[in-house]
Amino acid sequence: MPMKYLLILALAVVVYMWWRNGRIAQARPRPGAAPRAGSPQDMVCCPVCSVHLPRGDAVAGGDGRLYCSQEHRLRAPGG
Repeated sequence: MPMKYLLILALAVVVYMWWRNGRIAQARPRPGAAPRAGSPQDMVCCPVCSVHLPRGDAVAGGDGRLYCSQEHRLRAPGG
């Protein structure tokens, strides 16, 4: 009689682990997937006005610096 309960408990543990691993795999972001809206982004600072903005929104200058707008890129010395 006790062996039957042990077998049922072992089966329940296996089913639970299988279910949990499936849910964890669904929650993981896939490589190459676009970042979610709330995910952290690399921030840069405009050397003209000191505004911080995401690197993807910045305008690159000729000297490698990143600016918040085309106007500030042109206004900067050497820009």
